[in-house]
Amino acid sequence: MATLEIRALSVGYGPVRALRDVSVDVPAGAITAVLGGNGAGKTTLLRAVSRTLGFHRGTATGSVHFDGQPLDGLRPAQVVAAGVVQVPEGRQVFARMTVADNLRAGALGARGGRRGTGAALNRVHELFPVLAERAHQRAGLLSGGEQQMLAMGRALMAGPRLLLLDEPSLGLAPLMAARIAETIQEINAAGTSVMLVEQNAAIALRLASTAYVLDVGEVALGGPADELAATDEVRRRYLGVVDETAAEDADAAAGSSRTLSRWSA
Repeated sequence: MATLEIRALSVGYGPVRALRDVSVDVPAGAITAVLGGNGAGKTTLLRAVSRTLGFHRGTATGSVHFDGQPLDGLRPAQVVAAGVVQVPEGRQVFARMTVADNLRAGALGARGGRRGTGAALNRVHELFPVLAERAHQRAGLLSGGEQQMLAMGRALMAGPRLLLLDEPSLGLAPLMAARIAETIQEINAAGTSVMLVEQNAAIALRLASTAYVLDVGEVALGGPADELAATDEVRRRYLGVVDETAAEDADAAAGSSRTLSRWSA
């Protein structure tokens, strides 16, 4: 049975419909990617799962189940307690608090008591050694990549079974984005399911076993990530791969047009 089951989900912000009849599965122990351009509804989808739509005046219909239990109607803190934790887009750390205090804040929703919190902190420091080195530094003084590490580390302090990641590579240099991608693989390999929202389709499709493409609030494509990566539409729209045959035809047509223009001049 899928760890996360989203069925016929529709979301609106007042008169604006952001999602329409969306159904998505995140299998247990897997990384599932959600792709799409700006305004496709990716962040809204995560908000619907984490039950934070209300903070943005959004309303939803449809159902969201985690391990067979409905998340509909739960408060965000109860969703965290159930094992579902979101890392928001934009590295939203508490800038004036220290790194250590940011991590302690993440542990407020942790399961397992003090012993579990200690184990979670050790794990975070293993994944992100720089957070141990800069424990007493204000979070706002970290680099962008380090703030992303802190945002992810803070979420891991709650001991999630499902981690919701919203654009973790956004604004990062390629080397740092690659390091974040490797860490996501490590987190998943340790037993945490991941729902990954990304505009960087190359990273997302490399990490994920299953992927969905959202287009204007609807699921346009879905299936095994490697199969989607091989489709012409995904290669053209999200991976920047030019259809060589079409390009050659276009060049030939352009050449013919230039020849005719010269003869008719």
